[in-house]
Amino acid sequence: MQAPTDFDARELRRWAGQAEDYRKSYALVCAGAVPQLANAVPIRPGSLVLDVGTGTGTVAAAAVARGAKVTAVDADPGMIATAAALVPEAGFQVAALPALPFPDRQFDVVVANFVINHVGRPRAALAELRRVTVPGGSVAVTAWPQPPSPAIALLTRAIRDCGADRPAHRLEPSEDFARTEAGLRGLLVEAGLRDPACRLTDWRIVAEPAEWWGIASGVSWMREFRAGHDPVLLSKVRDRFDELSADFRGGDGRLYLPVAALLAQGQA
Repeated sequence: MQAPTDFDARELRRWAGQAEDYRKSYALVCAGAVPQLANAVPIRPGSLVLDVGTGTGTVAAAAVARGAKVTAVDADPGMIATAAALVPEAGFQVAALPALPFPDRQFDVVVANFVINHVGRPRAALAELRRVTVPGGSVAVTAWPQPPSPAIALLTRAIRDCGADRPAHRLEPSEDFARTEAGLRGLLVEAGLRDPACRLTDWRIVAEPAEWWGIASGVSWMREFRAGHDPVLLSKVRDRFDELSADFRGGDGRLYLPVAALLAQGQA
């Protein structure tokens, strides 16, 4: 079994204790991809579905609603506790890629919503998703592209406009991949998945201006950024973020924010 990378260890620290804050904030952004992720794979009544990196259980809930028998895992115990309370029909346990505690060829469908972004060995992670999928079963994942969509870019833009930088947290060069349709599709090929495909999927976040900061600033790295900067700078970042967000204000005063993600699927 491969030992966790420094990247994995830092991700665990970033997410520790954030489950409830995440549920009320950035989980609302990530949830936008769930309908299209669920439609990309054959989730049917009685299907055995594994939701990897479940977070607060949004994908698990969608699969349960379709009649599937759902198992969900996450590396953070707090996320598991929160998700289990929200989706009691599913089974939950703490587990992390690239070493899942399941035998080969167990699940009909395996999904991972915005998880490949958060593992130190993306190729090994996808190979592990394939391993636990029955032959002919489906694997589907989402990931944030580069460059990011306008709504996702706002917080980083605000920080840079105030003369600061967001915390750097990069994969080892040998593990990194192009955050494009071709790049993510290539990872599926390397993992041995058949008929791999990847496309951009998009949706809109509709939010009141007063609530949008709380949603967007719920990203895992923002706690680290806050801890390293003084309140004056943080206030300037908030003000600049609000200024940039105003470009997306509709006639009713609400913000209409475009978001895009990579959605990839293949067969085991």
